[in-house]
Amino acid sequence: MAEPSQNGLAERPPRRTWQRIRTNPRVVVSGTILLLIGVMALLAPWISPQDPFQMNTAMQLQGPSWEHPFGTDEYGRDLMARVMRGSRSSLIIALSSVALASVVGVGFGIVGGYFGGFWEFVTMRTVDVLLTIPPILLAIAVVAFLGPSRINLVLVIGFLYMTRFARLSFASVVQVKQREFLEAARVIGARTPHIILTAILPNILAPIFVQISLSLGFAILLESGLSFLGLGTPPPEPTWGNMIGVGRGFMQQNGWYVFWPALAISITILCCNMLGDGLRDALDPRLRE
Repeated sequence: MAEPSQNGLAERPPRRTWQRIRTNPRVVVSGTILLLIGVMALLAPWISPQDPFQMNTAMQLQGPSWEHPFGTDEYGRDLMARVMRGSRSSLIIALSSVALASVVGVGFGIVGGYFGGFWEFVTMRTVDVLLTIPPILLAIAVVAFLGPSRINLVLVIGFLYMTRFARLSFASVVQVKQREFLEAARVIGARTPHIILTAILPNILAPIFVQISLSLGFAILLESGLSFLGLGTPPPEPTWGNMIGVGRGFMQQNGWYVFWPALAISITILCCNMLGDGLRDALDPRLRE
């Protein structure tokens, strides 16, 4: 966490921390790969080698070739183009849901940790109730009731993962609240919103950033699982999960159908976890001299 200054404000992270982030191999490698995947998702409509929706019944379930490097699906559509297009849907849902989860969860944690008492009971008991429900079962029930759509997936996944951020930020705020600089900020007459924004929030950002990177991997996995079950983005829009769900029925004819989207999911989740581990090492105060 950032060291506080005497006026109650959090100082910028030291250069040594940024240097540690830049020189950490896990952060550099995983961050670069994730950046390339993000650029591919962003530019998919323009850099895709073929139209991911164009059918060609004469090229059904073909293996990799010069014309179709990843092969084709049951309608003769190019798998490489569909994997690239699928990254767009999967990453948009994951990023949006984690953004929602972090904002709501951190808000819950700060309110409960800073004000305590009644607010702690309301926020933390709400989180405890949500933690007792298996995420995948609740997600299936809600999405099945509301109907499969991108917005519903974002809301459900964000709602489920906000508990992680709430517990983490609550524990961090309780710890920071005991520091002397916070009491000094109150003594000089700083208002509560000012204290939260300038003294508390900057001092709990490090673990939140780590949690964001780790939650991205879990969100992609959950979105892929729901799409695999047919509860994700409706077809013909491809996602990695629904490609695996459809492709499992054609594995004997063309095993590449399942291999490529599964590989994309594995690489993305692995990089998210590596990035989280690397950030944890770089931002851990115990590693600072």
